[in-house]
Amino acid sequence: MAFYDYTVKKQDGTDFSMAETKGKVVMIVNTATKCGFTPQYKELESMYEKYHDKGLEIIDIPCNQFANQAPQSDEEITSFCSLKYNTAFPQMKKSKVNGEEELPLYTFLKKEAQDRGLGTGKAKGILKIVSKAFTKNENDIKWNFTKFVVDREGNVVARFEPTEKMENVDKFVESLL
Repeated sequence: MAFYDYTVKKQDGTDFSMAETKGKVVMIVNTATKCGFTPQYKELESMYEKYHDKGLEIIDIPCNQFANQAPQSDEEITSFCSLKYNTAFPQMKKSKVNGEEELPLYTFLKKEAQDRGLGTGKAKGILKIVSKAFTKNENDIKWNFTKFVVDREGNVVARFEPTEKMENVDKFVESLL
């Protein structure tokens, strides 16, 4: 299957087909509202505002697999993101990104863009240790706010771990627009 063949559930339970994003640069992000990386919502929204008219789409897929950091209902998560970060990009139904119940889209993304590791530094080192409790396979999503970037032709061209500086993500996305 190709990227455009996958669907995810919107919060209302209806399907959102990746085919709706044909011709756009797409960033898929697994998010959580009670995570140390949650402030990345601000930078994601900034990117969305800056690049949406140029062809960027951000798909937010909340996930509660990492230390129960997204325990709220889908509606509560949307309310939090709207009120605190003024997010306007599409937010999907809370889903799993690893394991037997992971979204097939994530199985595809992880296969296409291999894990680059979490790098170095104190925060990255701690995250590397903690994430081992939540992952079974080397290429599993390690934590919230892992970002996959898909180019305008539907090719998965990058995977950014949550510890990656958002300005690097921004520059990469901009280069594709």
